[in-house]
Amino acid sequence: MADGYFITPQDAGQVEMLAGVHRRTMGTTDEAMLCEFFLQRGAIVPPHSHKNDQVGYVIFGRVEMTIGDEMQICHQGDSYAIPGGIIHSAHAVVDSLVIDAFSPPRDDYRTEAR
Repeated sequence: MADGYFITPQDAGQVEMLAGVHRRTMGTTDEAMLCEFFLQRGAIVPPHSHKNDQVGYVIFGRVEMTIGDEMQICHQGDSYAIPGGIIHSAHAVVDSLVIDAFSPPRDDYRTEAR
């Protein structure tokens, strides 16, 4: 993870956080964090929750998102919002690229990126 106002992909190394789930921790302030996730077809983010609010946008691909007790296939151009504390999961139907913002920033994503 780079420090400063401008971050390029070369500044932010990619971390394979789960099998087939690759994350770049990009722009981060004290209040917000932006992450890029590349999910390979079939990759699964198991059910989990965290204190951070999370909003996301599908750049390309199809991702089956379960938030609380609701499931939906998100396509290119779709977005989602996950309040802190809500259990959620994801399954990449095809190779997909997703951008997520977290508030407050996730401390674990800060330290893993260094």
